[in-house]
Amino acid sequence: MNVLVTGARGFVGKNLCRALENIRDKKDRTRNIEINHIFEYDIETPEEYLLDYAKNADFVFNLAGINRPKEEKEFEGNYLFADKLLSALLECGNKCPVMLASSIQASLLGRYATSDYGKSKLQGENLLFDYGKKTGASVLVYRFPNLFGKWCRPNYNSAVATFCNNIANDLPIQVNDRATSLTLLYIDDLVEEMLNALEGKVHRCDYEGNDPVPRENGKFCYCPIYHTVTLGEIVDLLDTFKNQPKSLVMPEIPKGSFAKKLYSTYLSYLPREKACFDLKMNIDQRGSFTELLKTEKCGQVSVNISKPGITKGQHWHNSKWEFFIVVSGKGLIEQRRIGDDEVLRFEVSGEKIQAIHMLPGYTHNIINLSETEDLITVMWANEQFDKDKPDTFGEIV
Repeated sequence: MNVLVTGARGFVGKNLCRALENIRDKKDRTRNIEINHIFEYDIETPEEYLLDYAKNADFVFNLAGINRPKEEKEFEGNYLFADKLLSALLECGNKCPVMLASSIQASLLGRYATSDYGKSKLQGENLLFDYGKKTGASVLVYRFPNLFGKWCRPNYNSAVATFCNNIANDLPIQVNDRATSLTLLYIDDLVEEMLNALEGKVHRCDYEGNDPVPRENGKFCYCPIYHTVTLGEIVDLLDTFKNQPKSLVMPEIPKGSFAKKLYSTYLSYLPREKACFDLKMNIDQRGSFTELLKTEKCGQVSVNISKPGITKGQHWHNSKWEFFIVVSGKGLIEQRRIGDDEVLRFEVSGEKIQAIHMLPGYTHNIINLSETEDLITVMWANEQFDKDKPDTFGEIV
């Protein structure tokens, strides 16, 4: 299959083309698609290439568009190029499927009623629908809401991209109304939907106002995964992400959640100097102890380094419990139930990585058995350390 992508250097085009390359090069084997050539067409591509690409394409993604022209008249490009593309397909007699990236503003409803951008997108839609009726070709019109994700240009037409970029780079942001609600579509979800379309698994809909209503034979197409959030919610999440290197607290980012997708987007705007941050190492003559990561509901992760011959621990907890996971060196973990004499012993080594429960109500230690090597242990505790209520009581095993 040969795929033509117009607007290939734009935000959506760039993400789509990289996904197509991964399939073509067999790096992504999750899709049952054979891709031979990806024809990337953009504003800088010689115009004479368009006819050749149109002749050989088996599927067309028309992502070309004008968002922020210097003059409103330039919005005409949104349908003039679509007309040029469809004319090229007609000239070649190519009736392959054509996808159009339109906008929810094309509804011309509510706050979009006077949108010149929306009017130009609606004209592009009508051109494609007429083309489909004339040729019998499959046409797929997507009305995108606000998009966000990696590689989106900040300070252009995406509030999320601007907020992510500015907060990541310690630049000011402006929020006029925290209650303003946005409908947002994440770029990876959109690319997945576009690949679905390539496989003939498109989601179709009609519209009631600006809301898509799933219908098997709907006139339009849509991505069924999107998020409705307020500007205030976005900014609050971004402030939490920014503070993570200091707090070490990883906020909840469940699978498929907006927070998870926003965090990935935020990180893509970090400058080089923020991609690395120091952790506080608590160092003494025995070695060191460093907190690595904390979570809001699932405890924290730390790393302990014990010098040769050193014993650490010798304490117990009422409710707190831990995993000790030795990743380098050789050691011995001992545990004894408070009030009993029996000692549980576990020899541990980085050569065979195991997780050992530190049981509540058991005093425990960890001993470095080596005379020359440090013992490195990753430790997970079921709760964040609370210096005011540590639930830790010294007692030798």
